Amino acid sequence: MSDSTATLTFTVTDDDTALAVGSGSLPVLGTPRLLAWCEAATCAALESDLREGESSVGTRVAIEHQAPSPVGARLEVTASVMHIDGRLRRFTVGARHTRDSPVGRAGAVVATGEVTRVIVDVERFVSRLR
Repeated sequence: MSDSTATLTFTVTDDDTALAVGSGSLPVLGTPRLLAWCEAATCAALESDLREGESSVGTRVAIEHQAPSPVGARLEVTASVMHIDGRLRRFTVGARHTRDSPVGRAGAVVATGEVTRVIVDVERFVSRLR
């Protein structure tokens, strides 16, 4: 494993709110978008481990969304490999407002959790869908 951690930065827009993604009626970061950002971080952490023709699929998610993030908040989302078993990778994930976030509590923990992914052969995986 060459790089087992990745941190991505996102800014909450109107398109990321609970209202926009159908998970509520408030103008704050929606949990489905937060989860997508956590999965993006796991993919980034896993990217250097994939061989040509491989990808990964998410198989399990456990996220605790702990604090609201208004439109304009900037978040750092980090994923770190915590367990490897053959093709399986289990990650710890976390999101927090950046220290320089223009809105929201700077440095506040927004979410913590775990995401599990499995490395797959793309051609073989797709052939099973037909």
